[in-house]
Amino acid sequence: MSPRYNKILVFLLTLIFLGSWELLSRKGVLPTFFFSSPLRILKSAQWLFEHGLWNDIRVSLIEFVLGMSLAVTVGVLLGWGLGWYITLGAVVEPFITVMNAAPRVALLPLLILWLGIGIESKIAAVFLGAFFPIVFTVMKGVRTMENSLLELARSFGANDLQLFTTIAIPSTVPYIMAGLQIAVGRGLVGVVIGELLAAQAGIGYMMARASASFQTDKMFVGLILLAGFGYFLTEVIKMIEKKFESWRV
Repeated sequence: MSPRYNKILVFLLTLIFLGSWELLSRKGVLPTFFFSSPLRILKSAQWLFEHGLWNDIRVSLIEFVLGMSLAVTVGVLLGWGLGWYITLGAVVEPFITVMNAAPRVALLPLLILWLGIGIESKIAAVFLGAFFPIVFTVMKGVRTMENSLLELARSFGANDLQLFTTIAIPSTVPYIMAGLQIAVGRGLVGVVIGELLAAQAGIGYMMARASASFQTDKMFVGLILLAGFGYFLTEVIKMIEKKFESWRV
């Protein structure tokens, strides 16, 4: 199937899903108290945008961007280092594995205790969610380089720096993109959970207030915004990945 045909098919299936949802809600098959309906959600979205939702989006976006930027920077650099230097990787990797195995939700109360209920604890939650997929995929990318390429480069007198910049970095770009796709979802989870536990603004905070007053419509608005933003970022990462398709070994 052509990409254009696939997009048309997805659009039609989405219309069928939304139409069926609205119809079943009006017929009483799906209780609106639990499932709401597309039109109710649309009306709630309009009301929320007129009453401060833009500020919640801004706060959550700042938290996500800062936390994700920190996770990408540290994760990529550390992944390169642990993958390239075998001894360093053997020493540090067990500690990273243990930290990755620890439930991030259990760490959030400690983050709030250490950093407070401000933006700092949310940035840390995003960082913890996004860091581990990036560092592990980058490290695996460095360790799975083609030995024949390294041997060929060394036979021409290439030093370690040249090997790293001309072979290691290009060969890990696809792994970085794969790690980013996973990290986006986990980073958004960090934003929401952090705001659900303790916050003064944000999409998660808005959803928590809506949940306390049983406003299902508003909760769906937050859920759709987060899912849409995650989908958009994933598609952007895929587009960037295609630009580096020639770097794939």
